Amino acid sequence: MTIHQILKQYWNHDAFRPMQAEIIQSVLLGHDTLALLPTGGGKSVCFQVPAMAKDGICIVISPLIALMKDQVENLKAKGIEAISIVSGMSKREIDIALDNCIYGDVKFLYLSPERLLSELVRERIKYMKVNLIAVDEAHCISQWGYDFRPPYLHIADLRELHPDVPVLALTATATAEVREDIREKLHFKSAVVFQKSFERKNISYVVQNEEDKLRKLLSIARGVNGSGIVYVRSRKETTELAKFYNDNGIKADFYHAGLEAGLRSQKQENWKDNRIRIIVATNAFGMGIDKPDVRFVIHKDMPESLEAYYQEAGRGGRDEQKAYAVLLYNYADRLKQEKKFELSFPTIPEIKQVYHYLANYYQLAYEAGEGLSFDLDLADFCSRFKLDVIKTLNALKFLEQDEYLSFNESVFLPSRFRFEITNEELYNFQIQNPGWDPFIKTILRSYGGSFENYVRLREFDLARRTQMSVQQVIEGLKQLQQFNILNYQQQTDQPQVTFLKPRQQSNALYIDKKAIDERQATYRKKMEAVFAYATHKKCRSQMLLAYFDESNADKCGFCDVCLDEKRKKNAAEIFDDITNEIVNLLSNAPLDIGTLVTSAKTGNEKERIDAVRLMLDAGKIKFAGEKLIISD
Repeated sequence: MTIHQILKQYWNHDAFRPMQAEIIQSVLLGHDTLALLPTGGGKSVCFQVPAMAKDGICIVISPLIALMKDQVENLKAKGIEAISIVSGMSKREIDIALDNCIYGDVKFLYLSPERLLSELVRERIKYMKVNLIAVDEAHCISQWGYDFRPPYLHIADLRELHPDVPVLALTATATAEVREDIREKLHFKSAVVFQKSFERKNISYVVQNEEDKLRKLLSIARGVNGSGIVYVRSRKETTELAKFYNDNGIKADFYHAGLEAGLRSQKQENWKDNRIRIIVATNAFGMGIDKPDVRFVIHKDMPESLEAYYQEAGRGGRDEQKAYAVLLYNYADRLKQEKKFELSFPTIPEIKQVYHYLANYYQLAYEAGEGLSFDLDLADFCSRFKLDVIKTLNALKFLEQDEYLSFNESVFLPSRFRFEITNEELYNFQIQNPGWDPFIKTILRSYGGSFENYVRLREFDLARRTQMSVQQVIEGLKQLQQFNILNYQQQTDQPQVTFLKPRQQSNALYIDKKAIDERQATYRKKMEAVFAYATHKKCRSQMLLAYFDESNADKCGFCDVCLDEKRKKNAAEIFDDITNEIVNLLSNAPLDIGTLVTSAKTGNEKERIDAVRLMLDAGKIKFAGEKLIISD
């Protein structure tokens, strides 16, 4: 099939969006390609269509586990075989998934970058017929980017396994420095770059210096029709602010990564279907959510960087209709950010301390633990060892940078199971253990394919079908696991830590201080860019575009700065017109101030009185008794 036939058959679109077809053709010609498409520009189609047009499998690297799972489900719904391998899966699960990629008809293998550190994964990829390597959120490979992920540096290892396979790197935001870094780190042979302008002509960027942010949040929601997103920094704030909106008669809900996956999905759908008008969320919300009619995106707190701000603000107005991106700012925000900056860079002794506390927390012996993954209850861990949460999170990121462990802040893995014995062996077990027969029969009727692959399972559904409680179902599955009948992996929604190396002695733990210093300098630079954007009186769109190296952009004409300039210019023109009219009136005859103000037709009453006052102060007119005349 041609790429247009593939687009029509699987996506039911008659035409590609701007630049998609050119990017796809570049990939099909075997070129390494960097594509910069704004949020909502349809990045996934750029690798999914060419992969479908060629024999073999496409490997997709993405740090966004929730988005990976959404894309896998969407592809499966289209009848396209796709799987994902993420942190928290058992070795057996990974083994089976990789076998299916080599011997089965899987078209897309989604991997978190941490998985590329695994020798098992790399060894098996060697035997796959790979047709394309797609790197989503490619800015994560650059230490100059706002969201650097050290495991991304290992993507280049795939090139050694499949040197003739093209790489497609995709991102919504990248400065010139980051673009160059992406090409270098991914060992691009020839750099074909597609870049759409970052300008969003329908978004009005607004910064409001506001002490009473709650009042302003309410005022915007009442003043702008349609649905909106409000971004805040903490999970606690999401619930408090959603309640505040509801208490004031505006339907709102909250969203953050700590919610159970089913609940997150339900909240998203309620908002997408306009049953809820406003979603109050942390930055965990928005990736892959294509709601076209968002009329406003408000940042109650300062964003991490202008890249993050641009991506999040860009979720407004995807239908090309007018939308507002509002940043609420006051001086206290600067103080908060400075404090966060300090906590983001723990000392080397503090990083080493977190590492050893973590190993003790999981009772790992020295030289043990390589390849093991653990759920991390961050609150419990920090409480037990009296650690600051933000500093600990950042210590974990630096330990990840030096490849002692990998850390995912939130991983939801649904419950799944697989039979570990043959169909005949299971039948014999049922005959010998008739008490288990109804339970096993219900499992077999409910879930197909469970002898070959791990299958997703919902304990609630199984409880309903067996007329047992959910807890009884869980206990039953665990007992069958003890009998070696099946392997049962219970759902988890905790952050996860994976030890990439055996536990090290303190003197063997090397932390790269130079890399920390470079990160600190990059963080400071990005933080200052956000403050400059918030405080300078220059066209907001021009400032954002200049940050992304579009230096000759025109003024947008409708951000808060441009509108303020227009108001001032209009006010000056109105003042000149009123002044001329007053001179003409007084040239005919002296007039008292009341008659003069009511006789003038230009401007409103306040503007006329202000003009009279300024003309008196400048000596252009004067009183002669109770009447005004023109000064000599």
